[in-house]
Amino acid sequence: MEKRHPREWLCLKRTVRFGETDAAGVVHFLELFRWCHETWEASLKKYGVVLQEIFPTNQINTSQLDVALPVVHCEANYFQPLYVGDIINIELNPEKINDSSFVLRFKLKKNGEKIGMVNIKHVSINPITRDICALSKQINLWLHESSLSF
Repeated sequence: MEKRHPREWLCLKRTVRFGETDAAGVVHFLELFRWCHETWEASLKKYGVVLQEIFPTNQINTSQLDVALPVVHCEANYFQPLYVGDIINIELNPEKINDSSFVLRFKLKKNGEKIGMVNIKHVSINPITRDICALSKQINLWLHESSLSF
C-alpha cells in the first residue's frame, strides 16, 4: 500500500452540479450520501487499496471476496442548502468500532464553514454465510493509518 500522509487521502473537493439539485434548486439530500461514498472510495484508492478486492464487480462475484461491508446505519444533518456551482470539501474521519465494524464520519464544508455531517456504519460479514466476521487486513490497515492523523 502506498504510504502518504492521511490528510491527503481523507478529503475530497467537488463542485455541485445541476443534476444533483431538486426542483427547488438545492442539492437533493441523497447526493450527500453519494458524495460521502465517493470520498471513501477515493480515500481507499489513494491509500493503495484495490477497490475490486473489497467491492463486488462484474469481474469478481461476491463469493470470491473475503468479506462484504454492508451499511447497517446511516444518518445525516444538513445545516445549509447547497446550490449549483458551490464548491465543497468533504472530510472523512473513519473510526473503528470493534473487530467487525467501523463508522465513516464526514464533515461537509463550504468556505470553511460546516454545512453538513454524515455518519455511515459498516459491518463486516462473510459474503457466503452472511455471518459477522473480522474486518479484512486491508480495511484494518486503512483504519489504523487514517486514525494517526487525528
